[in-house]
Amino acid sequence: MIVLRHCQSEFNRLFSATRRDPGIPDPPLSLHGKQQAENLVTALKDYHFSRVIVSPFTRTLQTAYPLCKARGILPEIHPLVRERAAFSCDVGSPPSLLASQWPDIDFTQLEETWWTQGIEPEAAVDQRAELFRKEMDSLNDHKDTLVVSHWGFLFALTGESMENAQWLEMPSFQGNLPSDAA
Repeated sequence: MIVLRHCQSEFNRLFSATRRDPGIPDPPLSLHGKQQAENLVTALKDYHFSRVIVSPFTRTLQTAYPLCKARGILPEIHPLVRERAAFSCDVGSPPSLLASQWPDIDFTQLEETWWTQGIEPEAAVDQRAELFRKEMDSLNDHKDTLVVSHWGFLFALTGESMENAQWLEMPSFQGNLPSDAA
């Protein structure tokens, strides 16, 4: 399995410059982030994956879409891999809006408000990561999966702090748990 943090969003770009929440719900990728997403098609060309699991946020969808298009794969939406709610960027878009922007992707399993409201405790993110680990380890083909997610969720999942557009190979979650999640 490969886990990938989404490319640079407008929120990331502005927050990095000011260290203040710019107040952008469900931000799109920045111009730099869009270029990063296009570059991932070549950067990940030697990796095999036949499934792409994506958080329902716009920035993760925009990150995954060029990879999916290049491989003829439709991304699978999975709200468990969403970001830890702490900033304005962690407010999502309703499935009807997402479906109008991404008509070929199935958003029907999402509740109208699928994101966490308010600040999400770290323990809740750890629980989501554990549920996802168990789900992936129960699949025979989890090694053929790319997961496109966010810093907070990926930190809970892997114990690694990842930069925008960074990926990690994870052959299995068995033995790869962060020390505080074991």
